[in-house]
Amino acid sequence: MTREEALQALGECRIKIDDVDVRILALLNERTRVVEQIGRIKRDLDWPIYEPKREDEVFHNVTVNNAGPLPPEAVKRVFERIIDECAMFKAAHGRKETGSREVGRG
Repeated sequence: MTREEALQALGECRIKIDDVDVRILALLNERTRVVEQIGRIKRDLDWPIYEPKREDEVFHNVTVNNAGPLPPEAVKRVFERIIDECAMFKAAHGRKETGSREVGRG
């Protein structure tokens, strides 16, 4: 591969990455909207917001369904971060709606 071909291939890969990033962002926002719904339902039922068992189920689901190349440990770390960010969002959003200080993970 010539330098020109390599630069062109690199540019094409970066365009693909940008497209994937936008799709990931859309899915993260979709997930966050579902987390909001879960929070409202749990508040209506007066159920605890945080359920460690459910968090374990999420980790199991994503690691079992992981076809790679990311190793399971990396997938779990990514979803730990997603869950943490959703919890912070839910806590901030819950305070705005209800004055609640609860932190939850869905």
